[in-house]
Amino acid sequence: MGNNDWVYGLHAVESLLKHNADSIQQLVVQQGRHDQRLEPLIQRAHKLHIAVREVPKAELDERIDGVHQGVAALCTQLKLERSEGFLNELLQRLDHPPFLLVLDGVTDPHNLGACLRTAEAAGVDAVIVPKDKSALMTPVVRKVACGAAESVPFITVTNLARTLKQLQDNRVWIYGAAGEAEQSIYQTDLRGPIALVMGSEGSGMRRLTREHCDAIFSIPMAGEVSSLNVSVSAGVCLFEAVRQRQSA
Repeated sequence: MGNNDWVYGLHAVESLLKHNADSIQQLVVQQGRHDQRLEPLIQRAHKLHIAVREVPKAELDERIDGVHQGVAALCTQLKLERSEGFLNELLQRLDHPPFLLVLDGVTDPHNLGACLRTAEAAGVDAVIVPKDKSALMTPVVRKVACGAAESVPFITVTNLARTLKQLQDNRVWIYGAAGEAEQSIYQTDLRGPIALVMGSEGSGMRRLTREHCDAIFSIPMAGEVSSLNVSVSAGVCLFEAVRQRQSA
């Protein structure tokens, strides 16, 4: 729809109203839906003087390619992807050791959205991805992220290996997750300035990415399954880091 985007789903729209309400042109809700989950969003939109339009469910289904949960916001295109320059500014202004998540070639938008949601819950300062061969910000990612896409800085970089070197120059330790690593994540000190690197869904980290890691670790696997979904792996790793950092 020209230069407009649809943002849909209860959590995604709620986050949009909280963080980027000025971008919303109108809120579209399913006709007859005034339940306790949707009504607060409608009331907030009214307070912000945002037009609210009720439409039949069939019209929402036709407009939205996904599970809309009875609500969608038509908004001007948001530039949620931040630049490498933003990363440098972020590192300079943080008042605590950096806590970063790097996704090397995660191409599934559902996995990216899930990783963003977990990163936000863990208190990650930013999520970094390469511009090429990676999922970027889409309505699907924002829906799955449940509002995290609007609150966690999402940084796209041209050359991931170069960015990792710049992080090291800023005294950030780079730790990569690799199934064949002998060292367990539970034996890895994650309390300082760190960037955790997760590889792609299939082949893991690329060679150059691995070469720029200060160390690699594995997640101990007791069962017959040889690997975890990347969003699950990210959750395990991030919250082990949270546990260590809180107990420091």
